[in-house]
Amino acid sequence: MLKKTLKIAGIIILLLIASLFAIPIFFKDQIKAKIVNAINQKVDAKVSFADADLSLFKNFPNANVTIEKLAIINKAPFEGDTLVSLGELNLKMSVKELFKGDNEPINIDGISSKDGLINIIFNKDGIGNYDIAIKDDKPSTNDSKSKPLSLTVQNYKIENFQFRYFDERSKIKMLIDSLNHEGTGDFAASKLDLDTKSTAKISLDMDKVNYMNKVALTLDAVLGIDLENSKYTFKENKALINQLPLEFDGFIQLVDAGQEYDLKFKTPTSSFKNFLGVIPAAYAASLDNVKTTGDFSIVGFAKGLYSDTTVPKFNVEIASNNASFQYPDLPKSVQNIVIDTKIINQTGILNDTYINLDKLSFRIDQDVFNAKANIKNVTQNALVDAMLKGTINLGNLSKAYPIKLDKPLSGILKADVETKFDMQSVEKSQYQNINNTGTMSLSGFKYTDENGKALNISKAEIAFNPSRVSLKQFNASTGKSDLSVTGVLENFYGFIFKNQNLQGNFNLSSNQISVDDFVTTEKETPKVQTESTTTQKAATKKTEAMKIPAFLDCTLTAKANTVLYDNLTLKNVTGKLTIKDEKLTMENVKTDIFGGAIGLSGSVSTKGKTPTFDMDLGLSQVDIAQSFTQLDMLKKLAPIAGIVNGKLNSTIKLNGNLDSNELTPDLKTISGDLLGQFLSTTINSSNSTLLTALTSNIKFLALNKINLNDIKAAITFKDGKVNVKPFNIKYKDIQANIGGTHGFDQSMNYNIKFDVPAKYLGTDINNLISKLSASDVQQLESIPINAILTGSFSKPKITTDLKAAATNLTNQLVKQQKEKLVSKGTSALTDIINKNKKAGDTTKTAIPATKAEAEQKAKEQVKAKATDLLNGLFNKKKKPADTTKTN
Repeated sequence: MLKKTLKIAGIIILLLIASLFAIPIFFKDQIKAKIVNAINQKVDAKVSFADADLSLFKNFPNANVTIEKLAIINKAPFEGDTLVSLGELNLKMSVKELFKGDNEPINIDGISSKDGLINIIFNKDGIGNYDIAIKDDKPSTNDSKSKPLSLTVQNYKIENFQFRYFDERSKIKMLIDSLNHEGTGDFAASKLDLDTKSTAKISLDMDKVNYMNKVALTLDAVLGIDLENSKYTFKENKALINQLPLEFDGFIQLVDAGQEYDLKFKTPTSSFKNFLGVIPAAYAASLDNVKTTGDFSIVGFAKGLYSDTTVPKFNVEIASNNASFQYPDLPKSVQNIVIDTKIINQTGILNDTYINLDKLSFRIDQDVFNAKANIKNVTQNALVDAMLKGTINLGNLSKAYPIKLDKPLSGILKADVETKFDMQSVEKSQYQNINNTGTMSLSGFKYTDENGKALNISKAEIAFNPSRVSLKQFNASTGKSDLSVTGVLENFYGFIFKNQNLQGNFNLSSNQISVDDFVTTEKETPKVQTESTTTQKAATKKTEAMKIPAFLDCTLTAKANTVLYDNLTLKNVTGKLTIKDEKLTMENVKTDIFGGAIGLSGSVSTKGKTPTFDMDLGLSQVDIAQSFTQLDMLKKLAPIAGIVNGKLNSTIKLNGNLDSNELTPDLKTISGDLLGQFLSTTINSSNSTLLTALTSNIKFLALNKINLNDIKAAITFKDGKVNVKPFNIKYKDIQANIGGTHGFDQSMNYNIKFDVPAKYLGTDINNLISKLSASDVQQLESIPINAILTGSFSKPKITTDLKAAATNLTNQLVKQQKEKLVSKGTSALTDIINKNKKAGDTTKTAIPATKAEAEQKAKEQVKAKATDLLNGLFNKKKKPADTTKTN
């Protein structure tokens, strides 16, 4: 009996479990319909979600509805803006809610969501994008029919949310990131206590000025909620801003005109540790065991109406008197700390807010620093009156405060400055309205980065004049480089307060600048030993991409005795540099190098993803061997290094991409043209595989005797190909025309057209010509010979048209002699041929029977002789003497 009972119980349990899996399938479409119905009845926006699933296990014994990737997109006037985006939304409800009819509301007991975004925008007309509720002029008489979903929430939770707020009119931008918040309370009641826990990071900007940047906030609070009167009262609460503790009490109430505030807040104690808590924990380290004296307190209130035209009156007082602190592991303390700051609004009009930093003072050892400032008219045209005076030994900062530095600082900073200005004058560059006096200086400054590069500033001094800021002195060194800079900053305040570009004009002089000193490199990669091999991978250094700062808008007139760039040493470098919009423009830059001079104008831009350049270069009497050996670009354009000795004048126009790390030309992308003129130039063919092969194929060439003086050559290049425009050279009375193409990969395809007088075609030809009359020799034309150069410069392939040359010479000789041969008869032809026979030639000559036979015979004999001589000339083996008898 027991066995049967257990069996029945098991079947029932299995049926229940199967039902738990099956019920969601049956009710899934109903839940989706309810959600769509609820959304369509309530909002005027584009709403979408990827899916809606029902589970009876996630919050058992309750049901759980999960909506995935819910998005609410605004319509006009915020067309396309995202109002809400939720990665996941979970609704918890009783199982019985699943069995309600279509017109019955489903009660929601709990809500949770994660990976969400809430984006609130107010446009310049004051309209908010959150107002998407459908306006219904005819109130429903049956609330249940208009509420397919009903909230009876007991708890809610959001994880990893981001809240964005932007008001276009006031230019207030707030970002609450990494927001986690949860609350427990009975929303079914009209009055409840909501127990909440919140963590977030807050950033706040007003009119391009950042007031808070990722400030950590923690708030555990009990809120008394009166739903009927829309009143929210702070009861038990504890807040941390970074590590600063604060307590709140009072209330916020929603009224027709806006929100009514009556809040008070203060630090729970007056210990000076409260001040250290204001500083983000990443920079302040632990406050445990820090010794402090004196006090620090924040006390304030906000009371009044927040509306379109008013803000609550408020008063925030931050005070400390003769305080000090010392961290347990640091040798120095900060003493005589005085802080007296007030932020006050007494009228409820935002522009009437004023900030008084009446005193800020502290001392480290014997160095005292004082500051004060007053700011008023904050929203319309802020008026600033400030003073800085004192000395700070930078080396003492890390000895008194736990600043996280890879390398310690050193140097003495001194300031004695007073300034009065208004922000509109800063924005409009009306510097005559800015009143500055005083100086700031830095001496003995030294900083070493993690790569071991040290920056030393021996002396820097800035003078604040009524309408501008002058860099009176800046002497610095780093690595092999030294710098001396003077100049004027045109809009110092616009750069500091309004994120404007830094404008100025500067003069730079240097004995030596090494470009490598200003290129940062990453740390060496540690050597790694893998399981599959015992070989350790070599450590590598990786150069960071160089970038022209976007905020610079200035000119620099430079003069340097020596500039070291890659493997080049540039002397007497002068020129004007203009930096603007991430672009460096060079004007009339000159330098001595390669025994001559180079001038250049052009630009380099790092604004796009890939840096680009556009340059015009002028080379004046530079040494060919040096320039074409040390400049990789010239080596690719014209690989003549080691072949040609002498000087070169040239103009080069080129543009293309730059390597993003080293800002050197990417040769695969450059295009342009080059025009060059050789000066006092000779050829060293022994250093060239190509020229050696050329002279071995063409015997009459003596390349070391060719003079290239004043020869001009023009080339164009694009996509890794170089095209050489045909040009003429002359050796004795031999003319040559050279042209063709080659690639940066050293492949080539060139054609050399020689115009060679017959006398250069060997001894045998000269002997033959000597038998001709002077008038006949003068009538002989130069013989055209073509040489085709293919392959590569290191492995050339050379072909010549010997057959065509032989035919050409034969035709000339036949043309000259046939009339003479025919007129003189067969005996004359026989005499000419016999006179030019070599010893051992026993060939008998038959007597032609007719004039036509004589002409044909003469042509064949001369052609055979000329071909034989040309073959010998071009280093081909002669055929054995023909002893065949002629019939």
